[in-house]
Amino acid sequence: MIHSISKPDITIRQAIKDAIDEGFNEQTEFLSEFVRIPSLRFQEGPAQDFMADALRQRDFLVDDWKIILSDLEHLPGFGQIEGDFSRARTVVGEKHPSQIKGKSLILQGHLDVVPTGPNEMWSHPPFDPIIKDGWMYGRGAGDMKSGTVAALFALEAIKRAGFEPAARICFQSVIEEESTGIGALSTLQRGYRADCVLIPEPTDHALITAQVGAIWFKIRVRGKPVHVANASAGSNAILVAYDIISALKGLEAKWNESAKTDDFFSHVKHPLNLNIGKIAGGDWASSVPAWCNIDCRIGILPGVGIDSAKREIEACISAASHKHPFLSNSPPKVIWNGFQAEGWTLENAELEKAVFSAAYQDVFGGKGPVELSLTGLTDTRFYGLYHKIPSLCFGPRAENIHGFNERVDLTSVKQCTETIALFIAGWCGLNRID
Repeated sequence: MIHSISKPDITIRQAIKDAIDEGFNEQTEFLSEFVRIPSLRFQEGPAQDFMADALRQRDFLVDDWKIILSDLEHLPGFGQIEGDFSRARTVVGEKHPSQIKGKSLILQGHLDVVPTGPNEMWSHPPFDPIIKDGWMYGRGAGDMKSGTVAALFALEAIKRAGFEPAARICFQSVIEEESTGIGALSTLQRGYRADCVLIPEPTDHALITAQVGAIWFKIRVRGKPVHVANASAGSNAILVAYDIISALKGLEAKWNESAKTDDFFSHVKHPLNLNIGKIAGGDWASSVPAWCNIDCRIGILPGVGIDSAKREIEACISAASHKHPFLSNSPPKVIWNGFQAEGWTLENAELEKAVFSAAYQDVFGGKGPVELSLTGLTDTRFYGLYHKIPSLCFGPRAENIHGFNERVDLTSVKQCTETIALFIAGWCGLNRID
């Protein structure tokens, strides 16, 4: 049953929209400064400093802590880290209202960005944001710094219009969304909870209601090195790696066949993708290579357990190895690293969706947002799967995320800022401030 939450009257809603319009130049400049910080993996510190300072300037109570992996290893959804994690931090800003009327809300955004690839293949330097034809270009502009900034400036607009949210707000700035999700996991380990979560990822105005899970793994293939003049006497680890990849493609096809009867993904063409993201091997052009390492990612359907999916992956690699004269006695090693993420579906969120839909219609018109089954993943899974907190994922239109010339549509950013602000007003309620 949907229990109603009162919708702010049209005068208040218009005042909030006007405040967003008034502050949008400032918001755009703030986003430019944020994008300019190269918050690549293990280098997120300056961007977290930037966000922590912004929250303090806006009178949030800021909790800024170092992530300790041993505190998280026992929790569901944990993924192994490869690399120097010693400087990893989470930043949370919290505000409490003068009077509680509505329901509490977590606004969460990640600031980690993926590698740029060769900079010369960008039209403009990836961390030198430019605006052209209404789009802001830069790594992280779309995924997802624009959404994080939209949530922050939605709160700013509510204040400028003369109000405060009438419930507790947690503004969470996390890392590792692109690799493990450990940043989001750390907030839950720290004890942060709310009645609802909103994550403004770049969804092109759609509302995510289902997403696949993903598993990262590395395969270490060993071969037998010999001089290239006698290549047939050896075992080429790089060429053998392609046999393993071929077998994994077969597993991918099998899993996608099963997706054709899935409640959420039957209408999606090829929802489960195997990606060979990195391959390295060999030491010398005239030596048959003795080693090859393959970094992989594969999607899994909601409801599929991580352990059962791992067993299928291992069995697939083992079966391919048994057919090879060298690998049958020296099988590849599988290392689980990064994402160990289950799929997720939005459940028991009728009220949350109704309040959000009202805010969306106020900005975009129509019947409400398109509901999307996502073939990637977001941090929503931690809140929904493990803590039964309804988690909404909605954000602006972006293009070329994870690619060259990533960009975000600034008109879309403004519309999403309005939608988020009106959702906050409807969900949390409002108190008038002097």
